[in-house]
Amino acid sequence: MRKVVSGIYQETQYPGVPVYLLKTDAGTFIIDCPLYSEDVDALIERAAELGPPRYVALLDSQHDRVLGARELSLPIIAHDHVRERMLGWSDTFKGAANPIGGEADSIRRITGVKAAVPEITFSDEMLLHLAGTLLHFIHRPGPTPGAMWISIPDRKLVFIGDAVHLAEPPFIGEADIDAWLEGLDDLRDRFIEDYTVISSRDGIIDRDEITLMARFLRKVPVRIDRLRESNDVEQDAEKIAEELLSDFRIPPAQVERMRLRLSAGLLRMKERLYPTEKEEETE
Repeated sequence: MRKVVSGIYQETQYPGVPVYLLKTDAGTFIIDCPLYSEDVDALIERAAELGPPRYVALLDSQHDRVLGARELSLPIIAHDHVRERMLGWSDTFKGAANPIGGEADSIRRITGVKAAVPEITFSDEMLLHLAGTLLHFIHRPGPTPGAMWISIPDRKLVFIGDAVHLAEPPFIGEADIDAWLEGLDDLRDRFIEDYTVISSRDGIIDRDEITLMARFLRKVPVRIDRLRESNDVEQDAEKIAEELLSDFRIPPAQVERMRLRLSAGLLRMKERLYPTEKEEETE
């Protein structure tokens, strides 16, 4: 467990998305969840060292951050869209069925997925008081339709989920690029000067790193236009993924998975925005 700032701790030892622990006078607030059952048990033990675990917030609906929540006996908070999306899932998950370059791809089969559906949701904004700590939940679509941020005004902190990726590329298959860029503008205008901004995967970030993320995102619509005109969409998606990978310093062991994440995301975005006649018939 690594201390990020006073009262905020990060756990990165678990596969999937890093987890953050917020210490309050009322107990521990957990942001995101480990993927595997044994890691969830270990996290709860670590959280209890700071105070009784009270709530878990899921910052979006990506499998890597939500599937482990089926093992929790705590109230789960997320955006309305996350709840709606998860209610539509099967109670059984098989990672190999639709690989997208995430850690959850390696899961052979799990059941009980419905137990991870959040009980507490909101549409635009929500406030939660934990003793003397106020948490402000803000809907910030972009990376996914149900993505949210958590602002803690009295501590001048904001958790932005996957809004900024530095070490590895994001999965863009569900992304709204315009909304994502608007969110980054909001970060620069409202938060970056006075707040500590914490990215799920990269920790504390600064203005320059927000600009780097925006620069990457602006490349995506151009590449989608290329795919729209392509005669071999899958092959060209792999080529474009290779181009986009050059924006990141990926360890050799992770290159293939990150290439898959980008190519799968490009293909899903293209299909979503510009479905072929065959795809339109099946919708």
